[in-house]
Amino acid sequence: MYQSVLATSKTLQHYLETQIVADPFLGGSGPGAGPFTARGMKVSLRTPKEMETLEEGLSLWLYRVVVDDQSLNDPPRWISATQMQDRPLPLRLHYLVTPLTSRDNDGDPETEQYLLGKVLQLFHSKPCFRGADLREQLTGTDTQLTVRLETMGLEEITRVWDALEGSYQLSVSYEVSTVHIDSGLQPVAGRRVKVALPEYGVIARDEAGSAA
Repeated sequence: MYQSVLATSKTLQHYLETQIVADPFLGGSGPGAGPFTARGMKVSLRTPKEMETLEEGLSLWLYRVVVDDQSLNDPPRWISATQMQDRPLPLRLHYLVTPLTSRDNDGDPETEQYLLGKVLQLFHSKPCFRGADLREQLTGTDTQLTVRLETMGLEEITRVWDALEGSYQLSVSYEVSTVHIDSGLQPVAGRRVKVALPEYGVIARDEAGSAA
């Protein structure tokens, strides 16, 4: 299914938001609620620049999609005893996670660093998502997503923020694998190979010594 990219983003978004809201220091409810809840912060799929003027919270921005070379040559999948589905396109998704607070709150770098620390804790504690963790079109599938913190060099960080045309904000990057885009081709009829029988041949030579 082609919806798996967005469904992956929604899975991560739901996990981060529910866990941060449940945190007694950042979230909670009532008069003693933390800044995430009290200030109506969100985990958004918008770019950091788009969020700056619209809302506070976390930008979970998908900024890069690449082919997963290690899974590219996986064999076709049998969907029944007589039908074979072409192999899916395996992808690795790269997300830039940026905590943002508004100018109305003086930028609030302390809250931004609290939020970033919480994100690091959450994905370190739970790097794999499957089963009931999955959202949207991934619900009920056998998909397994692995989240990995990746180190970005200064040159790569500069390129990303130059593309955003905004000032640099404290951020981290995560790689999520493997996300599959199913083939749009119709299944092909066929049968599984049950037994492989080797065949033997005898190479005979004629009197002249050439093979026959």
